[in-house]
Amino acid sequence: MRPDPVPLSRAQRLALTTASFLLLSIATMALGPLISGSGWWWLCAFIAAGTLFSGFGLRAIRTPPSLVPVLELVVLLLMLTLLFGGASSFALIVPTAGTFDTFGELLVGAQRTIEQQSVPAIPVPPLSFALALGVGVLAVVTDILVQTLRMPALAAAPALVPILIPGFIIEAGAELPTLVLTAAAYLLLLRIDVRVRRHARLAAGDEGDQAATVIAPKRVPIVSTLGASLGLAAVGLLAASVLAASTPSISSSLLLGSPSQGTLFARGVSPFIDLGRDLRRPEPMPAFHYLARDGDRPYFTLLTLDRFEGEVWGATDRAVDGDNTVDALPRPDGLSSRVQTSEHPIDVVVDEVRTTWLPVPYPTASIEGLEGSWFWEDSSLTVRSVDTNTGGQRYRVNRLDVEPTPQQLRDANPDVPEDMAPFLALPEELPAIITDTAASVTSGAASQYDAAVAIQAYLRGVDFDYSTEAPVEEGYDGGGFDVIAQFLETKAGYCVHFASTMAVLARQVGIPSRISIGYTQGSPTDERVEGVQRVEVDSHDLHSWPELYFQGVGWVPFEPTPGRGTVPDYSRPNAGEEQGPNLPGAATSTPGASGRPELDPDRGLAGSEGDALAAAGQLWVRGGAVVLIVALLLLLPAAFRTSQRLTRLARVRRGERAADAAWDELVATARDLGAGGGDVETARAFAAGIAARDAFANDAAARGALLRLRDAVERERYGPAGAATGPGLAEDLGTARAALLADARGSERARAVLAPRSLFDQARRALGDRPAAGA
Repeated sequence: MRPDPVPLSRAQRLALTTASFLLLSIATMALGPLISGSGWWWLCAFIAAGTLFSGFGLRAIRTPPSLVPVLELVVLLLMLTLLFGGASSFALIVPTAGTFDTFGELLVGAQRTIEQQSVPAIPVPPLSFALALGVGVLAVVTDILVQTLRMPALAAAPALVPILIPGFIIEAGAELPTLVLTAAAYLLLLRIDVRVRRHARLAAGDEGDQAATVIAPKRVPIVSTLGASLGLAAVGLLAASVLAASTPSISSSLLLGSPSQGTLFARGVSPFIDLGRDLRRPEPMPAFHYLARDGDRPYFTLLTLDRFEGEVWGATDRAVDGDNTVDALPRPDGLSSRVQTSEHPIDVVVDEVRTTWLPVPYPTASIEGLEGSWFWEDSSLTVRSVDTNTGGQRYRVNRLDVEPTPQQLRDANPDVPEDMAPFLALPEELPAIITDTAASVTSGAASQYDAAVAIQAYLRGVDFDYSTEAPVEEGYDGGGFDVIAQFLETKAGYCVHFASTMAVLARQVGIPSRISIGYTQGSPTDERVEGVQRVEVDSHDLHSWPELYFQGVGWVPFEPTPGRGTVPDYSRPNAGEEQGPNLPGAATSTPGASGRPELDPDRGLAGSEGDALAAAGQLWVRGGAVVLIVALLLLLPAAFRTSQRLTRLARVRRGERAADAAWDELVATARDLGAGGGDVETARAFAAGIAARDAFANDAAARGALLRLRDAVERERYGPAGAATGPGLAEDLGTARAALLADARGSERARAVLAPRSLFDQARRALGDRPAAGA
């Protein structure tokens, strides 16, 4: 990298640095729809300012240009250490080996949060670190293009990176006001560069340059360049809009995550409709174990499904709220103070399960000891992470034990609140067997509670069998209304069918319902820790169950699946009255009666390598797409220059002012290589200058080709009309160009391809720049 041949003053450098900062900081605003709050933007602006203005300071003290980008990266490292290094750094800003370990952990956490967060994402520390690092690198690249290479037009490439990212995540892409502001900032940078370059060259000419020069006027009418400037801004804005709008969105629900993760689980537990395939495999996989000092045996919820669209149950896509930290969870919706509650601590240790959803009892009052960023979701109070998973977690859950009486449930107001309406939604047309069953089963119910108990007792009755094979053999596996209709006819299925059927029947009779996916209470072991019995939960305990809403009590779990889990006391028929042990629907599960469902240990419960590799592959594909787009933008000048050369060669072969075309291409090649080719240099002066180079002085063929090209263009330009220019111009041009390229260094040839100076000179002239001779 070489500095601009015309030195700039400190004020001029400062103007370019300020314009570069404005461009990058405004372009970063395009990420606004993806990230909540504004603190992340101020962090990025701080990083960009520190990096760019440190470069200005380094140039002000005459640091060698080749060292400035390296030192800017050092400044970036110091700022990242100050902000994210913590106790691992020395004197807060000097990184140590531990600091780089911390950075590595943050990058891993950033990958996880990108995969797991919904839009808008919470700027947790790993995500903030990734943003700061990315903006810092873009700032260094921008500074190199604007200040070192003096090619500010290419600053559009790093500015487009944050603008293009939203198009990969949300359908709308970057917001139009941000595109307009970015285009304006880009135009401002180009205009400042034009003015700075012009004043620098005028100053150089006034300082006694003895060569004959053509100096542009010190004041150029605004209208002479305003049209070109506005045209460039319009083209840039149009290109950015088209790119942002046409880039295919990878996911509308997760920040660079897989669409499949938005439906149910991010990873670790199979989706709802595939649960049956897990149940048909024999070997269990350890999930987690827990110690409950009060002898609690609760169900552990992972995710709640509340949306039923006829064919499938799904979870409403909600953005994570950064204020919903797990140190204190709210009181459950609808739970009044009249219902007796108590808190019970449960210590949980995760063994093999890997999922972004935390197994917790519903409801939970607080959680302690988690690593990473975890947040509870509104209404369901399920807990999910945005930057880690359950692997290796050890935490204490303070379970809120809710003990409603049957009378409290029976006295619940049947009028459904407006906010509960989504939990009653059903398709417009249901199979007749569903509506008929709901009507017949609940015909004698005096309250919604009695109707719920009747539905549970009906599904747990002797007519229904627990079976993981029948749904597959009969072709009704899943949870849609057609599946439910066939299940009610066949009367054989597993937890998915029982839970979804009870939820739909409850909605049909006006009771809000949803489905929870998680684990049953597990199996006690002989091991005791400090006198507390250890309970093991494995993949055989995976389960789904319905929850119904009652005013004044809130969401209440039921157990309609025979031979699974435990029927809550309040939901037994004739609850609160004297009853024998053999009343219909009152039996709890007996492990030997139906056998526990056989789950597939290979379907993600242990965080299988295949899933991890697939997720990593998806991340690299997305990152590769961004890199490819940026690479294509960087290669645009090379493409335009190649097209220009081919056009000139075509003119040579057609004889359309052939000598002029060949000479223009030779001069442009020299200009790209930094070998001469001034704007006011005559053909003879140019030929004399490059003929002295070693490649021409030592090669008679190259020198002859150069002289023939010179003579041909002089005849064509200054001779009589129709003067012959001589044959073989294309061959002479090829020979002369080859000699120029052979005489250049490798870095000069690379720069000529990627950043052709002749092309940018044309762009500057289009903007009204009139460079002085030899510039």
